[in-house]
Amino acid sequence: MVFSHGLGGTKNAYSHLLGSLSSHGVVVIAPDHRDGSAPLSLIRASPGATPQPVEYRSISHKQTPEVEEARDDQLKIRLWELGLIHEALLKIDRGEPLMNTLAEKPSSTMGNLAMFSSTLDVHTPGSISWSGHSFGAATIVQLVKSVFYHSSKEAPSSYEPLFQPSTSSQIAHQITSSSHISLLDLWCLPLVSESTRWLNAQPLPCYTPNGPGGTNVIAILSEAFFKWSNNLNQLKRAISEDPSLDRPSVKNYPAPYVFYPATSAHLSQSDFGILFPWLTRKAFKAEDPGRTLRLNTRAILQVMRRNGVEVANTSAIDMEQSKADSQDWNILQKDGSVAGWVALELGESKHTEEAANEKTSQTADPMEAVVQGEVSNPMSN
Repeated sequence: MVFSHGLGGTKNAYSHLLGSLSSHGVVVIAPDHRDGSAPLSLIRASPGATPQPVEYRSISHKQTPEVEEARDDQLKIRLWELGLIHEALLKIDRGEPLMNTLAEKPSSTMGNLAMFSSTLDVHTPGSISWSGHSFGAATIVQLVKSVFYHSSKEAPSSYEPLFQPSTSSQIAHQITSSSHISLLDLWCLPLVSESTRWLNAQPLPCYTPNGPGGTNVIAILSEAFFKWSNNLNQLKRAISEDPSLDRPSVKNYPAPYVFYPATSAHLSQSDFGILFPWLTRKAFKAEDPGRTLRLNTRAILQVMRRNGVEVANTSAIDMEQSKADSQDWNILQKDGSVAGWVALELGESKHTEEAANEKTSQTADPMEAVVQGEVSNPMSN
């Protein structure tokens, strides 16, 4: 799995979630993006060169042409970096040395990575899972679409791709209609740039002919993002079979999985709630951050299982059952089998809890959900 962090985040900000996935046998790669979205990141242009800092870049959350251009610039860097990560994964599996690493000696780096030689399932098309939080989730949507539609002859001249792999590139063979995607609090503003409008209107690869539909896609929101009605509607369109429609639906394919844990905040998707539970509860009205992350982990793992990915069983304790099972059936049920785990629909029909919670959506500050992602970053103020 390749995981992309959100605004104000780093690779270390999701250690609970990603560590939990890793404990089930998933090899997770989590970069620090060098686009100015992390509190601080470093660039080394060549082996032995002095690292150059990339400080946080404060950009408005309001949609304007200037903001669209700025977010596009960040996405270009993020997508390029994910392409480099994919190339590095192929080299690691082949046992090839990686240059320009953080280790003082290349040999020590290869000693740490040698355990993965000839063990990673990264060559089979669709074998790599792609995941992200907030801006990172938007990055993943942009990546899989940019790669999947890179050779489309239907793109208009107004479309300006942010990432353009060659047809013969390995990543063009890797991302397919069967690629597993998990999106945590997808922030949709970076996807609606005028220059990428055409790509935004294209469905995810899973909805193309011979694709499995939404069975390999899961979107998990926090309650804060659920109550942000404008972003919620954009998210539903983004993961529907026809994002160009104002009213999203999935009629010809199985629907994707969409849930949110009740009493959760945007920062509940990261380690913030675990590290600062009192502050999270007091400031964002979020309860039991540990359970929120366990529910997220369970759902991501079960979608992977249902799509043929071999992962370890979830423990009986995490499943909140007396006995463990090889399949975590309840976590993907839409009937309220798991307390506080609310299922959402893409179409007009709504589950009881979704309809009840929507009554409070007008009280939520639309920008509060994203701004939460920068609360712990002093450089954003």
